[in-house]
This record gives sequence, C-alpha cells and structure tokens, in this order.
Amino acid sequence: MKKILIVDDEPVMLKIADYILSKEYETVCASSGSEAIEIYAREHPDMVLSDLLMPEMDGYELQRRLMEIGGEPVPFMLMTADESDESESRGFELGAADYIRKPFRANVLLQRISKILQHVDKIHGLKKAASLDPLTGMLNKEASRREIEERCQSVPGALLMIDLDSFKNVNDLYGHSMGDRILVSFANLLQSLIRDRDVAGRIGGDEFIAYLQNIREKAVIKSKVHRMNEEILQTARDLMGENMSIPLGVSVGVVFAPDEGTNFSELSHKADQALYRVKNHGKHGVDFFVPAEAGQVAGRTDMVEGLSGIRQILGERQGGKKALFLEFAQFRLIYRFLQRWTENYSHKALFLRLTLPIREGQESVAEGFADTLQNTLRRSDCITQSSPGQFLVLLMEAGEWEGTQVMERMHSNWMSRPEAAGCMYECEMEAL
Repeated sequence: MKKILIVDDEPVMLKIADYILSKEYETVCASSGSEAIEIYAREHPDMVLSDLLMPEMDGYELQRRLMEIGGEPVPFMLMTADESDESESRGFELGAADYIRKPFRANVLLQRISKILQHVDKIHGLKKAASLDPLTGMLNKEASRREIEERCQSVPGALLMIDLDSFKNVNDLYGHSMGDRILVSFANLLQSLIRDRDVAGRIGGDEFIAYLQNIREKAVIKSKVHRMNEEILQTARDLMGENMSIPLGVSVGVVFAPDEGTNFSELSHKADQALYRVKNHGKHGVDFFVPAEAGQVAGRTDMVEGLSGIRQILGERQGGKKALFLEFAQFRLIYRFLQRWTENYSHKALFLRLTLPIREGQESVAEGFADTLQNTLRRSDCITQSSPGQFLVLLMEAGEWEGTQVMERMHSNWMSRPEAAGCMYECEMEAL
C-alpha cells in the first residue's frame, strides 16, 4: 500500500485529509514543516500532500528541504485556500506535481493523488527497466558499476569478475537459444549463491560481476566458485544431454576492498588480472589479486609444491574415454606443436577435414555428428568444430591406412543415427 505524508497546521483540515486518504492509502500526519522532515526521513513516504501557508516553514520551503534530503524530486502536492494564480505558478516552478484549492471534494483529491502515484510508478518502472539486463533480469553493466562503486567506497568486501568458460561452444554447437538458457541458468545460480545485501550483474555476453559485502575469507569464495563449476556443468548436461562434452565452467578473479583500493575502475582492473591468470592456468577456478613483489614468480598466487600438484593443475578437469573436443584456438596450438614434432621426429599424425551441408535450424545434425566423432575416435585424438558444418580432426600415430579404417568405422556409426538421414558429408585427409 502506498504511503502518503499529510502536512497541515490546521487540525481540522489535517483530520479531513487523513480521513479521505486513509481509506485507500497508508497515511502519516505532521502539523508543521519541521515535524514533516523528521517523519519523512523515518517513514519514506511515496508522496507528500502539504498545506502551502504554514508558520515557520511554508509548503515551498518544505518541498525544497525534502528535495535536498532525498537528493531527487519528491512527489509533492500543495493545498491552499489562496485563490491567486501566482502561488499556483510558483508551486509548479518548484516542481510540485499538482495543486489543489481548499475546500476540496473527496473524489477530486483521490483522483489527483491517484494520477500522481501512477505517474511515479511509470517513471520508476522505466528507470528499473533501463537498469536491468533483458535476458537474465540481473543488473546490466552500467547499473552494476553504479551499485558496486557505491558499496566499495563504504563497505569492505570482495569484487568478483566471472567468466563462463567455453560458452562460445554452446552457441556454435547447440544454437543461441540454448546459449540463452545457459546464461539464464547461470544468472539464477549466481543469485542463489549470494545474499540480499550483495550485488551481482551481467556486464557482457558471458561475463558477470559480483560484490560480496564483508566477505574476507578466501575459503568462502573458493567454496562458492566450486559450487558454480559443479552446478553449471550439471545444468548444461540436464539441458543438452549427458553426452554433452563442452568443458563448461567458470573462471573467477577476485580483489578485496578496501585492501586494494576503493575505486571501482582500479579494483575491477585488478580483479581482471587475477581472472587472466585463471584463464591461462587451466580455467575452471579462482585466483586472488596479489600486488607484484620483487622476485615474485609470475603465475598462480596459490603456489603448489611438487610435480603431482603441477600435474593436477595441468591435467584435464573431466576425464573420460572419448576423443578430446577442443576450442579452435586450442586445436590450432596442438596442430602447430605436431607440425614441429613430425618435422624432427619419426611420428605419424593424420589431419582430416569433414564437411556437412548444415542449414539454419539443423544444429541437432552437427551435434549428432560431433557426438559420433567423439565416441568413434580414440582418447588420444583431437577434434574441433571450426564452423557449423565443418569439423577438423587430428589422428595420432595414424597414416592413411589407419585413417581409412577409422573413417569407415565412423561412417558406419554415423549412418546408424537418425540425424544422418539425407545428410552426407565430405572427408579430406593428409598426413602431417
């Protein structure tokens, strides 16, 4: 229920206005401007209905003082027995939403106040809509920055820069509609892991940000990131099937305020540095900003001891017997490495390009073809999808004869799938 502050030094008029409005609104009453200021600061009413001519502080001065306190225009309606147009004009110049003369009829007062509040709701709705990301319902980039900037200047906490790993593969392999479902699911997950007093928003395609107030413990943040990685992967499998092979997860960079400053731009830059380290050390994890020190080794801040620890960082997050499905940039690095290897050592590798006539809306065909490749090829082989209808494959320790055998087996497996009906592919191969 909307709340209205009624201000009038005449007890009878105050009671009349209160009687009329209290049937449809919550009302609070003040008999002077100074009392109204105290009540306004405590009750935060939705609008003010004030008498114009009052001793000590008139309605004009009260309106001006309340605007100073609130920092923005206050929905304000003046009432007076003054018949002059000058007083009405001055009220509107100061920003009054309406002006009513005493004595007033109950229905007229109610209609005018209803109109003011409807207009206020419309303005608030437009402001809110302009601050939200239309897909996820979270704060958008500008609103996130504004909200977090205010908090990091006054409340200690942790700023998190969050990236979804391998999200592009979802759009490429399953379509943008599925990508949107993943983004919405992650937004809901992120909001479930923070408290009401924390702030979170979407600042880019697959980029999110959060500010966790009064959080100082790294273990708490690590626990939240661990849950993000576990639950977004399970959600992806629920949506795309258990055979989904995209290594979906999150990388998170963290900086603490006010330890590393209170300026949002500076803090976000430092969180980005920590995020960059995660991205370059296996993804699916979290790192914390640490100021550069003399002699400090570049790399992870959580240093590990021994080869076994290093192997855990370098190794695959998800094991399995399937061929390795990679992003194109990762596939290219392996291809270049194999080129160097085969130029200097007796090592065989076969490079294949498989092309399907994929049309718009046939994402399921490409998905089935990718699944066939992964389940047919060996664990040591590598695959990438360089376009909706093109797959590249590296067969390790294989020549043309082995390649032919593999392709015959792959062709048989593909033709047994319902997606293959009427969809023939072309294959080219050459030895490295």
